[in-house]
Amino acid sequence: QVQLVESGGGLVQPGGSLRLSCAASGSIFSNNCMAWFRQAPGKEREFVAAITGSAFNVKYQDSVKARFIISRDNAKKTIYLQMNNLEPDDTAVYYCAADRGYSFTPKTFGYDYWGQGTQVTVSS
Repeated sequence: QVQLVESGGGLVQPGGSLRLSCAASGSIFSNNCMAWFRQAPGKEREFVAAITGSAFNVKYQDSVKARFIISRDNAKKTIYLQMNNLEPDDTAVYYCAADRGYSFTPKTFGYDYWGQGTQVTVSS
């Protein structure tokens, strides 16, 4: 049984920072691609960032590339999303996702396990 639990969301002013965490349990982690997605009200879930098992490769959605950093600590079975210079358009529920394989894709269908999400609200 694989479980992903996100934390670290909250309310922040524009220009502020947050660090999201996703703790994994079960038979998944160090060899598996992991990713962050987000879903704003009334919109489809969209890709934010992904990282390979070794952390050698990362990829980002263009709108966050200069502001967000994805990382992982395989010893703690945890991935992180450091979000800087947050904008109101970043407001969404952020989801952690895990791939049983190595697709390293920005598509939601490439991921087999999902967390429950953590709310991020950027507002003054």
